[in-house]
Amino acid sequence: MKPGKRLFDLFGAAVLVLVLALPFAALLAVLLAAQGRPLFYAAERMGAPDRAFRLWKLRSMAVGTPADGVSGGDKAQRITPLGHLLRRTRADEIPQLWNVLKGDMSLVGPRPPARRHVERFPEVYAKILRARPGLTGLASVIYFRHEERLLAHCRTAEETEAVYARRCIPAKARLEMIYQSHAGIRLDLAILGMTLQRLLWRPALQRRASRPLPMEGLADHAPKYG
Repeated sequence: MKPGKRLFDLFGAAVLVLVLALPFAALLAVLLAAQGRPLFYAAERMGAPDRAFRLWKLRSMAVGTPADGVSGGDKAQRITPLGHLLRRTRADEIPQLWNVLKGDMSLVGPRPPARRHVERFPEVYAKILRARPGLTGLASVIYFRHEERLLAHCRTAEETEAVYARRCIPAKARLEMIYQSHAGIRLDLAILGMTLQRLLWRPALQRRASRPLPMEGLADHAPKYG
């Protein structure tokens, strides 16, 4: 990681920690009263093909739900009432600011994958994980709602995994290759701005996201895999 990007991450994460400290404390109190402990959960994610780390989130599912990183319709009944709100607002990911400060993650980059996906598609993730994983990224802002709709129709863990591997991984890989070819602080700021816009104006963006996602013209940027 370039020193300028690391300084940008440290400054941005520190500002967000200060801004969100009181609201986050209030949110923890509400979660403790409404759904009890544990408030957090940690899941193994890959920061590089050969380096794992513990990614932190607020718990949004019933205790005992596997934290495998892919949530399809098969897990819909396991999401807590407050978990739906946490996920819609992405408040469940606030603890990942700690991962950014530690250096596990960046503010902007590919979402960190589970080990099994890295092992199944090593050539794909060898390229994707040249960039440090991020809180948000190009694939997150462009493809997230499309992925959410695809996986919502899945009724078993096996179907969720199959759809994710066949439809989501290649589409997101193309977008991450585009990000890497144009990476810079200006693009990171633009992606952070798009992320904020998506959170503040979610209904309008959902209507836009209901249209089929155009992927034409991105194939040249996609890594090859079987």
